[in-house]
Amino acid sequence: MRRLLAALLLLASFAAPALAVQPDEVLADPVLESRARAISAELRCMVCQNQSIDDSDAPLAKDLRLIVRERLKAGDSDGQVMDFMVARYGEFVLLRPVMSWRNALLWAAPVLVLALGALAAVLGLKRRRAVAPQSLSTDEEARFKKLLADGEGPSPEGR
Repeated sequence: MRRLLAALLLLASFAAPALAVQPDEVLADPVLESRARAISAELRCMVCQNQSIDDSDAPLAKDLRLIVRERLKAGDSDGQVMDFMVARYGEFVLLRPVMSWRNALLWAAPVLVLALGALAAVLGLKRRRAVAPQSLSTDEEARFKKLLADGEGPSPEGR
């Protein structure tokens, strides 16, 4: 049993991730194909949303891979292909979006939430300290003891 488990682990360590690129999509020029693969790894599948178009089996991902390859065959640079895809599908198509003034709030939101949480914690601690019970003065303590002795204090049944 241990040998079988060891063999399976060894086999799994050599397994490469399955890519969705079909043989009919592969370009004849290996340089262009490697560029297409690099670009496809940076573009999001609009159907799967957590996969690149290089990893996705969705029909839309295949269409996008073909567009990338067509643009490369037409002579576009990698940047021009990416710009074309962003112009056509928006910044959401990028797996790693760029920082810009339009999405600066999204990039800053985690820091703002942490800062607001820290501020709320500090203010809460200050408020708690301000409301902390204070000891009675000697006059108040004497009056309290007198009330208890006279039986005017809270009754045990009232608790």
